[in-house]
Amino acid sequence: MNTKHRLLLALSLTTVMATGSAQAAGLMDSLSSAATELSKSGGSTSNGGMSLSSLSGLLNGGDKALSSSSMTNAAGILQYCVQNNVLSANGTEAVKDQLLNKLGITSTANANSEDYQQGLGGLLNTGKGNTLDLNSLGTSQITEKVKQKACDLVLKQGMSFIS
Repeated sequence: MNTKHRLLLALSLTTVMATGSAQAAGLMDSLSSAATELSKSGGSTSNGGMSLSSLSGLLNGGDKALSSSSMTNAAGILQYCVQNNVLSANGTEAVKDQLLNKLGITSTANANSEDYQQGLGGLLNTGKGNTLDLNSLGTSQITEKVKQKACDLVLKQGMSFIS
């Protein structure tokens, strides 16, 4: 019986180690895939391509890194975030409409501002003077987190603009 326990314990330990190793390999594959996707897509800013460390920096950086530099760009980004299912229309549309009203823009059809149009296209003009193209980030887990954080921050910023 003692031998059976040892054998069962050894088998269990081997299974756990193999599973952990497979999960670590899966994580490395995900990170490698994200880095490859970024290098292919360019994940661009106004200063060139973004590396995986740059994206991590955006996630961990201050709010200025992913905040809009203007109310018009923020309104466009909010519409982009709703259209691309990053944010729900509930609440987001109301904030966007209030921003546009505050700017004197009565409808999105009248919004010819370059800043607004860039936002609609996914170009976030950041508080640090850079441009982050949300479209070119790709669809990896880390890039989706960057998009989510950017949309959340712009929504919070839009709410502060109208209060």
